Amino acid sequence: MIAVEITEKVVEIPDGVEVSIEGDDVQGYTLKAKGPKGENSRKLRYRGVLIEKQDSKIRVYTKEKKTKTKAIVGTFASHVRNLIKGVSDGFEYKLKVVYAHFPVKVRVEGDEVIIENFLGEKYPRRSKIVGRAQVKVQGNDIIVTGIDKEECGQTAANLEQTTRIKNLDERIFQDGIYIVEKP
Repeated sequence: MIAVEITEKVVEIPDGVEVSIEGDDVQGYTLKAKGPKGENSRKLRYRGVLIEKQDSKIRVYTKEKKTKTKAIVGTFASHVRNLIKGVSDGFEYKLKVVYAHFPVKVRVEGDEVIIENFLGEKYPRRSKIVGRAQVKVQGNDIIVTGIDKEECGQTAANLEQTTRIKNLDERIFQDGIYIVEKP
């Protein structure tokens, strides 16, 4: 008899969080998490990677020997952990507005962050807020919060990239918005 090697990761579901799984490994799984911060869902699909719920645990596993499939097990487990952490605690990125030459004015307007007077420019720079992420400006600090890690991270990255300096000496012109703390 041949022993089948199983690669698996188990994710605990904390109290106050409900997780439901729909689908199969061919069509893909849709995971829905509901917690104190809100609801979030994610579709995960990779042939040979199985996801199942057992009591207050989610088991992600594969019976295949391929290295890539085994790696996807860890990736899917991380996605499940982030889904659960988002609806229970949420995610928060902190950014700092740094300027030496011209005072920068930052404000939120709809689904955009407006950055005015950056390096004395005449026209404001605009940065997109992704999905349901929320942005708060408090003086020279910007706080991006939300329940989806990817939306918060992309919003913070958009802010950082919007103030990227081109064609000037980076050692002298260190103005910009920089991520100083992330989850």
